[in-house]
Amino acid sequence: MKIAQIAPLSESVPPKRYGGTERIVSYLTEELVRRGHEVTLFASGDSVTSAELVPCCDEAFRLSTTVRDPLPYQMLQLEKVRQRADEFDVLHFHTDLLHFPLIRPFTGRTITTLHGRLDLPGLASFYCEFRDIPLVSISKAQRWPMPDVRWVGNVPHGLPRTLLPFQPFPHGDYLAFLGRISPEKRPDRAIEIAMQAGLKLKIAAKIDRADRLYWEQTIRPMIDNNPQVEFIGEINEQQKADFLGNARALLFPIDWPEPFGLVMIEAMACGTPVIAFRCGSVPEVIEDGVSGFIVNDIEQAVGAVQQIGELNRLQVHRAFERRFTVEAMARAYLGIYRDLPGAHAGRLADLLANDHRPPLRVVGHAMPFGPQVAA
Repeated sequence: MKIAQIAPLSESVPPKRYGGTERIVSYLTEELVRRGHEVTLFASGDSVTSAELVPCCDEAFRLSTTVRDPLPYQMLQLEKVRQRADEFDVLHFHTDLLHFPLIRPFTGRTITTLHGRLDLPGLASFYCEFRDIPLVSISKAQRWPMPDVRWVGNVPHGLPRTLLPFQPFPHGDYLAFLGRISPEKRPDRAIEIAMQAGLKLKIAAKIDRADRLYWEQTIRPMIDNNPQVEFIGEINEQQKADFLGNARALLFPIDWPEPFGLVMIEAMACGTPVIAFRCGSVPEVIEDGVSGFIVNDIEQAVGAVQQIGELNRLQVHRAFERRFTVEAMARAYLGIYRDLPGAHAGRLADLLANDHRPPLRVVGHAMPFGPQVAA
Protein backbone atom coordinates (compact mmCIF):
# COMPACT_ATOMS: atom_id res chain seq x y z
CA MET A 1 0.00 0.00 0.00
CA LYS A 2 1.01 3.61 -0.50
CA ILE A 3 0.60 5.19 2.94
CA ALA A 4 1.03 8.77 4.14
CA GLN A 5 1.83 9.35 7.81
CA ILE A 6 1.20 12.95 8.90
CA ALA A 7 2.93 13.77 12.18
CA PRO A 8 2.74 16.75 14.54
CA LEU A 9 5.50 19.30 14.06
CA SER A 10 6.05 19.93 17.77
CA GLU A 11 8.74 17.24 17.96
CA SER A 12 10.88 15.47 15.40
CA VAL A 13 10.08 11.88 14.42
CA PRO A 14 11.42 10.24 16.49
CA PRO A 15 11.69 12.95 19.16
CA LYS A 16 15.09 13.86 20.52
CA ARG A 17 13.69 13.83 24.06
CA TYR A 18 10.08 13.74 25.30
CA GLY A 19 7.33 13.18 22.74
CA GLY A 20 4.98 10.24 22.96
CA THR A 21 2.94 10.84 19.80
CA GLU A 22 5.97 11.39 17.59
CA ARG A 23 7.64 8.31 19.01
CA ILE A 24 4.63 6.17 18.11
CA VAL A 25 4.51 7.67 14.61
CA SER A 26 8.16 6.70 14.18
CA TYR A 27 7.68 3.12 15.37
CA LEU A 28 4.64 2.64 13.14
CA THR A 29 6.29 4.21 10.09
CA GLU A 30 9.41 2.06 10.36
CA GLU A 31 7.39 -1.12 10.86
CA LEU A 32 5.23 -0.38 7.81
CA VAL A 33 8.36 0.19 5.71
CA ARG A 34 9.84 -3.06 7.05
CA ARG A 35 6.70 -4.86 5.88
CA GLY A 36 7.20 -3.58 2.33
CA HIS A 37 4.74 -0.71 2.15
CA GLU A 38 5.54 2.59 0.43
CA VAL A 39 5.38 5.13 3.24
CA THR A 40 5.71 8.90 3.05
CA LEU A 41 6.20 10.83 6.29
CA PHE A 42 5.12 14.47 6.52
CA ALA A 43 7.07 15.79 9.53
CA SER A 44 9.72 18.26 10.66
CA GLY A 45 12.92 18.40 8.62
CA ASP A 46 15.07 17.12 11.50
CA SER A 47 13.16 13.82 11.53
CA VAL A 48 15.00 10.57 10.76
CA THR A 49 13.18 7.82 8.86
CA SER A 50 13.58 5.06 6.31
CA ALA A 51 10.37 6.30 4.64
CA GLU A 52 10.26 9.20 2.19
CA LEU A 53 10.44 12.36 4.31
CA VAL A 54 8.50 15.46 3.30
CA PRO A 55 9.92 18.23 5.54
CA CYS A 56 7.31 20.76 6.61
CA CYS A 57 9.63 22.94 8.72
CA ASP A 58 13.38 22.89 9.25
CA GLU A 59 13.26 21.98 12.93
CA ALA A 60 10.57 20.74 15.33
CA PHE A 61 8.91 23.55 17.26
CA ARG A 62 9.69 22.74 20.86
CA LEU A 63 13.47 22.82 20.54
CA SER A 64 13.54 25.52 17.85
CA THR A 65 14.94 28.95 18.63
CA THR A 66 13.42 30.59 15.55
CA VAL A 67 9.76 29.46 15.38
CA ARG A 68 7.45 31.98 17.03
CA ASP A 69 4.11 31.01 15.52
CA PRO A 70 3.62 27.36 14.53
CA LEU A 71 0.44 27.95 12.51
CA PRO A 72 2.09 28.92 9.17
CA TYR A 73 4.15 25.72 9.25
CA GLN A 74 1.14 23.60 10.15
CA MET A 75 -0.83 25.11 7.26
CA LEU A 76 2.12 24.52 4.94
CA GLN A 77 2.16 20.87 6.02
CA LEU A 78 -1.52 20.50 5.19
CA GLU A 79 -0.98 22.10 1.79
CA LYS A 80 1.85 19.66 1.03
CA VAL A 81 -0.49 16.82 1.99
CA ARG A 82 -3.29 18.22 -0.18
CA GLN A 83 -1.02 18.51 -3.22
CA ARG A 84 0.01 14.86 -2.99
CA ALA A 85 -3.18 13.31 -1.58
CA ASP A 86 -4.06 11.47 -4.80
CA GLU A 87 -0.80 9.48 -4.60
CA PHE A 88 -1.83 7.52 -1.51
CA ASP A 89 -4.14 4.61 -0.78
CA VAL A 90 -4.38 5.75 2.84
CA LEU A 91 -3.58 8.99 4.65
CA HIS A 92 -3.04 8.55 8.40
CA PHE A 93 -3.22 11.77 10.43
CA HIS A 94 -1.81 12.20 13.95
CA THR A 95 -2.38 15.98 14.02
CA ASP A 96 -5.47 16.37 16.20
CA LEU A 97 -8.13 18.31 14.27
CA LEU A 98 -6.62 21.06 12.13
CA HIS A 99 -6.85 18.95 8.97
CA PHE A 100 -10.54 18.04 9.22
CA PRO A 101 -11.94 20.65 6.75
CA LEU A 102 -9.21 19.75 4.25
CA ILE A 103 -9.88 16.01 4.00
CA ARG A 104 -13.61 16.03 3.28
CA PRO A 105 -13.08 15.35 -0.50
CA PHE A 106 -11.07 12.18 0.24
CA THR A 107 -12.17 11.23 3.75
CA GLY A 108 -12.79 7.61 2.65
CA ARG A 109 -9.02 7.16 2.41
CA THR A 110 -8.15 8.70 5.78
CA ILE A 111 -7.97 7.85 9.43
CA THR A 112 -7.12 10.16 12.30
CA THR A 113 -5.65 8.74 15.48
CA LEU A 114 -6.59 10.93 18.43
CA HIS A 115 -3.68 10.97 20.86
CA GLY A 116 -4.92 13.47 23.45
CA ARG A 117 -7.65 13.93 26.01
CA LEU A 118 -11.15 14.48 24.62
CA ASP A 119 -12.97 16.05 27.57
CA LEU A 120 -11.91 19.65 26.88
CA PRO A 121 -14.48 22.42 26.24
CA GLY A 122 -15.48 22.83 22.61
CA LEU A 123 -14.36 19.44 21.38
CA ALA A 124 -17.78 17.78 21.50
CA SER A 125 -19.36 20.40 19.23
CA PHE A 126 -16.39 20.23 16.87
CA TYR A 127 -16.55 16.47 16.49
CA CYS A 128 -20.33 16.61 16.05
CA GLU A 129 -19.78 18.79 12.99
CA PHE A 130 -17.23 16.33 11.59
CA ARG A 131 -18.88 13.09 12.64
CA ASP A 132 -18.14 11.54 9.20
CA ILE A 133 -14.34 11.62 9.71
CA PRO A 134 -12.94 8.11 10.49
CA LEU A 135 -11.34 8.15 13.94
CA VAL A 136 -9.13 5.76 15.92
CA SER A 137 -8.78 5.82 19.70
CA ILE A 138 -5.76 4.61 21.65
CA SER A 139 -7.90 3.31 24.53
CA LYS A 140 -11.60 2.72 25.08
CA ALA A 141 -11.46 5.05 28.10
CA GLN A 142 -10.37 7.89 25.81
CA ARG A 143 -13.73 7.77 24.03
CA TRP A 144 -16.08 8.41 26.95
CA PRO A 145 -16.53 12.23 26.54
CA MET A 146 -17.13 12.01 22.80
CA PRO A 147 -20.44 12.35 20.99
CA ASP A 148 -21.63 9.83 18.42
CA VAL A 149 -18.72 9.88 15.98
CA ARG A 150 -17.27 7.47 13.44
CA TRP A 151 -14.91 5.25 15.39
CA VAL A 152 -13.27 2.75 13.01
CA GLY A 153 -10.91 1.18 15.52
CA ASN A 154 -9.13 1.18 18.86
CA VAL A 155 -5.38 0.58 18.63
CA PRO A 156 -3.18 0.53 21.74
CA HIS A 157 0.36 1.80 21.34
CA GLY A 158 3.17 -0.63 20.61
CA LEU A 159 6.95 -0.63 20.97
CA PRO A 160 9.71 -2.49 19.08
CA ARG A 161 10.55 -5.64 21.02
CA THR A 162 14.26 -4.81 21.19
CA LEU A 163 13.89 -1.13 22.05
CA LEU A 164 14.10 -1.53 25.83
CA PRO A 165 15.94 -4.63 27.06
CA PHE A 166 14.38 -6.89 29.66
CA GLN A 167 16.12 -6.44 33.03
CA PRO A 168 15.43 -9.44 35.30
CA PHE A 169 17.71 -8.23 38.10
CA PRO A 170 17.45 -4.45 38.66
CA HIS A 171 20.55 -2.84 40.15
CA GLY A 172 18.83 0.18 41.71
CA ASP A 173 16.82 0.26 44.92
CA TYR A 174 14.54 3.13 43.91
CA LEU A 175 11.11 4.01 42.59
CA ALA A 176 10.85 5.82 39.24
CA PHE A 177 8.67 8.64 37.95
CA LEU A 178 8.95 9.39 34.23
CA GLY A 179 6.99 11.92 32.20
CA ARG A 180 6.05 15.57 32.66
CA ILE A 181 6.02 17.80 35.70
CA SER A 182 2.36 18.79 35.61
CA PRO A 183 -0.62 18.79 38.01
CA GLU A 184 -2.42 15.96 36.20
CA LYS A 185 0.64 13.68 36.31
CA ARG A 186 0.85 14.21 40.12
CA PRO A 187 4.58 14.01 40.87
CA ASP A 188 3.60 15.27 44.34
CA ARG A 189 1.82 11.96 44.92
CA ALA A 190 4.92 10.09 43.77
CA ILE A 191 7.04 11.97 46.31
CA GLU A 192 4.55 11.27 49.10
CA ILE A 193 4.42 7.56 48.22
CA ALA A 194 8.21 7.26 48.27
CA MET A 195 8.44 9.13 51.59
CA GLN A 196 5.91 6.85 53.26
CA ALA A 197 7.46 3.73 51.76
CA GLY A 198 10.94 4.78 52.88
CA LEU A 199 12.45 4.41 49.41
CA LYS A 200 14.43 6.66 47.11
CA LEU A 201 12.52 8.28 44.25
CA LYS A 202 14.13 9.29 40.96
CA ILE A 203 12.17 11.77 38.82
CA ALA A 204 13.01 12.02 35.11
CA ALA A 205 10.69 14.59 33.60
CA LYS A 206 10.42 17.61 31.36
CA ILE A 207 8.98 20.92 32.53
CA ASP A 208 6.85 22.73 29.97
CA ARG A 209 6.57 26.49 30.10
CA ALA A 210 2.89 26.16 31.08
CA ASP A 211 3.88 24.11 34.14
CA ARG A 212 6.81 26.22 35.31
CA LEU A 213 4.82 27.85 38.13
CA TYR A 214 3.61 24.44 39.37
CA TRP A 215 7.23 23.29 39.42
CA GLU A 216 8.51 26.33 41.29
CA GLN A 217 5.72 26.58 43.85
CA THR A 218 4.82 22.94 44.49
CA ILE A 219 7.25 20.30 43.28
CA ARG A 220 10.66 21.92 43.66
CA PRO A 221 10.14 22.73 47.37
CA MET A 222 9.06 19.12 47.98
CA ILE A 223 12.25 17.86 46.32
CA ASP A 224 14.44 20.35 48.18
CA ASN A 225 12.97 19.20 51.50
CA ASN A 226 13.37 15.48 50.81
CA PRO A 227 16.93 14.20 50.28
CA GLN A 228 15.60 10.80 49.19
CA VAL A 229 14.12 12.42 46.05
CA GLU A 230 16.42 13.00 43.06
CA PHE A 231 15.37 15.13 40.09
CA ILE A 232 17.20 14.02 36.94
CA GLY A 233 15.42 16.16 34.35
CA GLU A 234 14.48 15.18 30.82
CA ILE A 235 16.13 12.00 29.50
CA ASN A 236 16.54 10.51 26.03
CA GLU A 237 15.73 7.07 24.68
CA GLN A 238 19.13 5.60 25.53
CA GLN A 239 18.98 6.77 29.15
CA LYS A 240 15.44 5.47 29.53
CA ALA A 241 16.45 1.79 29.38
CA ASP A 242 18.73 2.13 32.40
CA PHE A 243 16.36 4.42 34.29
CA LEU A 244 13.32 2.17 33.95
CA GLY A 245 15.05 -1.18 33.87
CA ASN A 246 16.87 -0.70 37.18
CA ALA A 247 13.89 0.68 39.11
CA ARG A 248 12.06 -1.43 41.67
CA ALA A 249 8.77 -0.08 40.24
CA LEU A 250 7.39 2.76 38.13
CA LEU A 251 4.97 5.11 39.88
CA PHE A 252 2.15 6.35 37.67
CA PRO A 253 0.02 8.37 40.13
CA ILE A 254 -2.05 10.27 37.56
CA ASP A 255 -5.09 12.41 38.31
CA TRP A 256 -6.64 12.86 34.85
CA PRO A 257 -8.25 10.75 32.07
CA GLU A 258 -4.97 9.50 30.61
CA PRO A 259 -5.60 8.48 26.96
CA PHE A 260 -2.92 5.77 27.07
CA GLY A 261 0.25 6.29 29.09
CA LEU A 262 3.18 5.14 26.96
CA VAL A 263 5.56 5.05 29.91
CA MET A 264 3.58 2.15 31.42
CA ILE A 265 4.38 -0.20 28.53
CA GLU A 266 7.96 1.10 28.38
CA ALA A 267 8.40 0.01 31.99
CA MET A 268 6.70 -3.32 31.27
CA ALA A 269 9.08 -3.96 28.37
CA CYS A 270 11.94 -3.71 30.87
CA GLY A 271 10.16 -6.07 33.25
CA THR A 272 9.53 -3.25 35.73
CA PRO A 273 6.11 -3.40 37.45
CA VAL A 274 3.84 -0.35 37.43
CA ILE A 275 1.93 1.07 40.38
CA ALA A 276 -0.80 3.18 38.79
CA PHE A 277 -3.84 5.08 39.97
CA ARG A 278 -7.17 3.96 38.55
CA CYS A 279 -7.72 6.69 35.96
CA GLY A 280 -8.26 6.77 32.20
CA SER A 281 -6.62 3.93 30.32
CA VAL A 282 -4.84 2.38 33.32
CA PRO A 283 -7.19 -0.65 33.73
CA GLU A 284 -6.81 -1.37 30.00
CA VAL A 285 -3.00 -1.38 30.15
CA ILE A 286 -2.10 -2.82 33.55
CA GLU A 287 -3.12 -6.35 34.53
CA ASP A 288 -3.58 -5.97 38.27
CA GLY A 289 -1.39 -8.44 40.11
CA VAL A 290 0.51 -9.40 36.94
CA SER A 291 2.18 -6.37 35.37
CA GLY A 292 1.66 -4.13 38.37
CA PHE A 293 -0.92 -2.91 40.84
CA ILE A 294 -3.87 -0.58 40.28
CA VAL A 295 -4.59 1.60 43.32
CA ASN A 296 -7.09 4.24 44.36
CA ASP A 297 -5.13 6.34 46.85
CA ILE A 298 -1.71 6.95 48.36
CA GLU A 299 -2.25 4.45 51.18
CA GLN A 300 -2.95 1.66 48.69
CA ALA A 301 0.05 2.75 46.61
CA VAL A 302 2.35 2.48 49.64
CA GLY A 303 0.97 -0.99 50.31
CA ALA A 304 1.59 -1.92 46.66
CA VAL A 305 5.22 -0.83 46.96
CA GLN A 306 5.60 -3.23 49.87
CA GLN A 307 4.12 -6.05 47.74
CA ILE A 308 6.11 -5.36 44.58
CA GLY A 309 8.53 -8.20 45.26
CA GLU A 310 5.66 -10.66 44.81
CA LEU A 311 5.47 -9.87 41.09
CA ASN A 312 7.56 -11.82 38.58
CA ARG A 313 9.49 -9.46 36.30
CA LEU A 314 9.48 -12.03 33.50
CA GLN A 315 5.68 -12.13 33.64
CA VAL A 316 5.63 -8.32 33.50
CA HIS A 317 7.76 -8.45 30.35
CA ARG A 318 5.59 -11.17 28.81
CA ALA A 319 2.48 -9.05 29.42
CA PHE A 320 4.13 -6.39 27.25
CA GLU A 321 5.02 -8.91 24.55
CA ARG A 322 1.47 -10.28 24.42
CA ARG A 323 -0.24 -6.98 23.79
CA PHE A 324 1.96 -3.95 23.21
CA THR A 325 4.51 -4.64 20.48
CA VAL A 326 4.91 -2.57 17.31
CA GLU A 327 4.00 -5.66 15.29
CA ALA A 328 0.60 -5.84 17.01
CA MET A 329 0.05 -2.12 16.50
CA ALA A 330 0.97 -2.26 12.80
CA ARG A 331 -1.28 -5.29 12.18
CA ALA A 332 -4.20 -3.49 13.76
CA TYR A 333 -3.67 -0.35 11.69
CA LEU A 334 -3.23 -2.31 8.45
CA GLY A 335 -6.55 -4.02 9.12
CA ILE A 336 -8.21 -0.62 9.52
CA TYR A 337 -6.50 0.73 6.38
CA ARG A 338 -7.75 -2.16 4.28
CA ASP A 339 -11.32 -1.74 5.50
CA LEU A 340 -11.55 1.94 4.58
CA PRO A 341 -14.10 2.34 1.78
CA GLY A 342 -11.80 4.54 -0.32
CA ALA A 343 -8.49 2.86 0.43
CA HIS A 344 -8.17 1.22 -2.99
CA ALA A 345 -10.27 3.62 -5.07
CA GLY A 346 -7.27 5.46 -6.48
CA ARG A 347 -5.39 2.27 -7.36
CA LEU A 348 -8.48 0.75 -9.04
CA ALA A 349 -8.94 3.94 -11.12
CA ASP A 350 -5.31 3.74 -12.29
CA LEU A 351 -5.69 0.09 -13.25
CA LEU A 352 -8.84 0.83 -15.27
CA ALA A 353 -7.22 3.83 -16.98
CA ASN A 354 -4.23 1.75 -18.09
CA ASP A 355 -6.21 -1.32 -19.13
CA HIS A 356 -6.71 -1.55 -22.91
CA ARG A 357 -9.02 -4.56 -22.79
CA PRO A 358 -12.75 -4.11 -23.39
CA PRO A 359 -14.55 -2.18 -20.62
CA LEU A 360 -15.31 -4.11 -17.48
CA ARG A 361 -18.91 -4.91 -16.65
CA VAL A 362 -19.86 -4.10 -13.04
CA VAL A 363 -21.91 -6.77 -11.27
CA GLY A 364 -23.20 -7.31 -7.75
CA HIS A 365 -23.31 -4.78 -4.92
CA ALA A 366 -20.70 -2.42 -3.56
CA MET A 367 -18.17 -4.10 -1.30
CA PRO A 368 -15.88 -2.53 1.30
CA PHE A 369 -12.96 -2.39 -1.18
CA GLY A 370 -15.01 -1.18 -4.15
CA PRO A 371 -17.40 -2.94 -6.57
CA GLN A 372 -17.08 -6.50 -7.70
CA VAL A 373 -16.06 -6.61 -11.36
CA ALA A 374 -16.01 -9.22 -14.07
CA ALA A 375 -14.46 -9.13 -17.54
